[in-house]
Amino acid sequence: MRDYSENKETCGTICLKYLLFIFNFFFWLAGGAVMAVGIWTLAEKSDYISLLQSNTYMATAYILVVAGVVVMITGILGCCATFREQRSLLRVYFILLLCIFLLEVIAGILAYIYYQQLNTELKQNLKETMTQKYMKPEEVSVTSAVDKLQQEFKCCGSHNASDWSDSEWIKSPDALNRKFPDSCCKTVTDKCGQRDHPSNIYKEGGCITKLENFIQEHLKIIGAVGIGIAFVQRGIIQELLNQIHVGKQHSPTAISLQTQSIQSITKNKQKAGVFERKAAC
Repeated sequence: MRDYSENKETCGTICLKYLLFIFNFFFWLAGGAVMAVGIWTLAEKSDYISLLQSNTYMATAYILVVAGVVVMITGILGCCATFREQRSLLRVYFILLLCIFLLEVIAGILAYIYYQQLNTELKQNLKETMTQKYMKPEEVSVTSAVDKLQQEFKCCGSHNASDWSDSEWIKSPDALNRKFPDSCCKTVTDKCGQRDHPSNIYKEGGCITKLENFIQEHLKIIGAVGIGIAFVQRGIIQELLNQIHVGKQHSPTAISLQTQSIQSITKNKQKAGVFERKAAC
């Protein structure tokens, strides 16, 4: 019986270690995906953040990056806890897994909420931001964002090109008789904004709808990654807990307790039988 228990312990421990290692590997992959989306947002898609009044769009990206970093740390901690067989590390490991799950869910929920609010925010603020802050010395990021927006999406103004007639810069001598910024031109050249003609200026529509669609599509990606990977990780955690529970049931300690319990029940039944025979006599 003792040899059987030792073999059971060895097999159970080895299987559980490999199982935890495999789960950690998948967590690393999921964490890498989450962190990659967050970094991609911050590095490649943050040009238009200065045109938004709310910081929610940026916050979702930072949350995903933090969640990804925590996943990497958790993966290392999980491996250490597994091979050293330390219960305290395993407790910290599962607490971190819970934190990761919550961070990813929060990022997804924030992305969804901001998705609903984006249209109202842009309608209320985009025109004012473009006309009041463009070419101001202290608003270099806004000027750069507006120029990139109009060139990348081939648009002019918030709602249409006539929005620029309210621009403080266009009304000032610094504009050099420009009626639009040069970035409104179909072919950008120095002072091309002086000529107001459909062949020269993008007049088909404003930038607000195109910017809204762009940010909403990206918010969908953030929300899908945050919520989707969070629930995939939740499923992996649940399966891991089930496997650990099964492993504990088959551990030598559990087997010994089960054996003792069976022996105790058997003795009690034998005693009950003796008492019944005495009573019958």
